[in-house]
Amino acid sequence: MRRRAFLDASGTAGLALTLSSAVIPSRASTTAAPPNGGYEPLGQVPVTGAAEAVVGEGAVAYVAATTGFAVVDVSDPAEPRVIAEERDIEIDGAPLTQILDLTVDGDRLIVAGPAESAGSSDLFLGFRRYDISAPEKPIATDAFETGFHIHNCFLEGDRLFVVKNMRSENRLVIFDVGGEEITQIGDWSLLDYEPGWRDIHWLGRYLHDVYVRDGTAYLPCWNAGTCILDVSDPTAPTVVSHVADTTLEAQREIDDFRDGVYGLPGNDHYVAVDDSGDLMAVGREAWTTNGADPDQPGGIDLYDVSDPTEPVHRGSIDAPRTADESYRGGIWTSSHNFELHDGRLYSSWYRAGVQLHDISDPTDPERLAWWRNPAETGFWTARVVSPGETFIASSTEAIPNTSLEGALYTFPDEAGTQADPPSLQPPAEWLGDDDPNDPSGNETDDGTDSSPGFTGVAGLVSGGVALEWLRRRHGNVQD
Repeated sequence: MRRRAFLDASGTAGLALTLSSAVIPSRASTTAAPPNGGYEPLGQVPVTGAAEAVVGEGAVAYVAATTGFAVVDVSDPAEPRVIAEERDIEIDGAPLTQILDLTVDGDRLIVAGPAESAGSSDLFLGFRRYDISAPEKPIATDAFETGFHIHNCFLEGDRLFVVKNMRSENRLVIFDVGGEEITQIGDWSLLDYEPGWRDIHWLGRYLHDVYVRDGTAYLPCWNAGTCILDVSDPTAPTVVSHVADTTLEAQREIDDFRDGVYGLPGNDHYVAVDDSGDLMAVGREAWTTNGADPDQPGGIDLYDVSDPTEPVHRGSIDAPRTADESYRGGIWTSSHNFELHDGRLYSSWYRAGVQLHDISDPTDPERLAWWRNPAETGFWTARVVSPGETFIASSTEAIPNTSLEGALYTFPDEAGTQADPPSLQPPAEWLGDDDPNDPSGNETDDGTDSSPGFTGVAGLVSGGVALEWLRRRHGNVQD
């Protein structure tokens, strides 16, 4: 597959997303099935509602769990243990729920929600700060009501970076969480720099996530591309450069905005850089839409950002393929979240499992290991615990028309091949009770908007979000 990249080093034109282009070379395929072998998980532990997972100090993992969060001791990867769990969180009587993301740095944990545009005025919209100096006893120290849903966030030192998405704007908001009181200290908006994207449906320019390293923020803005910001002065973020896989003009020509939201090109969903900050990976969460090429699940693109003003595409990893690659089908094999560390890429691919790549030569990424169990798992993220020894991956229930169970898995950080890997072709038992091709099937219609890859709340049960809303995630976005 060939793709066109649009690069802009700002300073003279802001975010000129429609400037001159450079053709990306043909990609090296890394999706051939591995031979038989013995690569397997080291251990697992159930975590109901599991979504994002992050690793803190002392081989402790923190797992966002929809109605709360779990703390898991993974020091013995063969027997990971839940050592603390907090559910049904309330702040001043209002539930903090739809918790699909959390972030940790040192002794501080931030738990944020709701992940979607709130369908109830009774929910708490914001984040809670925890002292995790004793991981087995997290202590809530403060909370901040933002007034908007929080899909993702990132903590670096005393700075918390939060994505704010509304119909009218897509904005990064920066908070100081180091003092006794939490304060907002800065913000940045895509639409301030490229107002033309206001013409596109808000989900097509959704600021989906944020990743920060050493005073630089990386912002995947869905079809508006990925922006690199200097946030060393958090009160005045400035654009360094930008990389995109499509153009504003191309997005304006799409008849049904859903095709642009769910299908390639574009779909900048998650971004991370390596330890040096010289290599950036952009994950593209996408499904087939029966539209123009490329009509396939989204993969991961690798960029040299050693000169952050001039990102250069170096290589790509394509998503595994399957028979039904539609959103409703539930056989999701698209890229989701990942981590880069010491020349390796640890990645999750929903029901296509987890993969480990050697990316020391980003022009030719080499897959070292691949494990999958699509009948039982759908992986949300992969994170390093002990380099060269262990990484973790969270498996989620949040895939439509499935009956998966939430869990946290541990894997060996080594090359290996899975013995007799299960096929990614969908047997009937994977699909639950509904025909994924039946548009009248298992979906919600609550009248709310939803961000790409998610839907609104289906209902509240005992103060927490019913897990069923996760399984019913279909494109019930409203124009």
